[in-house]
Amino acid sequence: MPVGDAFLPSSFRSAAPLLGSLTTRIPHFDPRAVPVVGVDAHLPAVPSAAQTPQALRARFARPPQWQPEVRAEARFADRVPAQAAVLVPLVVRDELMVLLTQRTQHLSTHSGQVAFPGGKQDPEDQDAVATALREAHEEVGLEAGQTEVLGSLPVYETGTAFIVTPVVALVQPDVALKPNPYEVAEVFEVPLRFLLDPAHHQRHRLHWQGMEREWWSMPYDDGGHERYIWGATAGMLRNFYRFMAA
Repeated sequence: MPVGDAFLPSSFRSAAPLLGSLTTRIPHFDPRAVPVVGVDAHLPAVPSAAQTPQALRARFARPPQWQPEVRAEARFADRVPAQAAVLVPLVVRDELMVLLTQRTQHLSTHSGQVAFPGGKQDPEDQDAVATALREAHEEVGLEAGQTEVLGSLPVYETGTAFIVTPVVALVQPDVALKPNPYEVAEVFEVPLRFLLDPAHHQRHRLHWQGMEREWWSMPYDDGGHERYIWGATAGMLRNFYRFMAA
């Protein structure tokens, strides 16, 4: 059944409680096993003409009036919130490709999940852009000189108490990456057109700890191998869709 904004209670629209860290709270939790309650196939995909480097430069230079759909997940961590940033790297090929990582299984938060390169802000970082670029270099070996920062999306608060600024950047196609094996199990790319088409945005619902909780997933078939994008990463991509579709 198609599901739009009206499906979500107002409390979900204002602070949508996605479950980016349930895997750290429920033993053996598999987000793939939670039923899909709707797909937003009725919403329009972002036109291909809007997904060129030139169009993206213009969009970030003159942003539309819009509101992010996802602002915060339900809090799971009992610690002081920390500022963080991720890089949303758009590799300039025949079509724009979103560079993502598969996190290693031993990490303390979001282990094994698909994620953008990024992490906690260091005291020496001048701003969120500096954090995103530094973390991308540390995680996948991406040099700042190989990127063109377009701008940032609104902050996204994860259930693990990170206040994340997504920084969107174009990346040269001939970039030579050197993933950090401690943090990154694999690096891969997904077409931007796939992620900006809400027909691929699946809604899930789970009753847990007395609350109905919802989140998105965007599973991508990478030549017979499923890339399961969900939680915080999917939430930020949903906001990116709203920014581009406004």
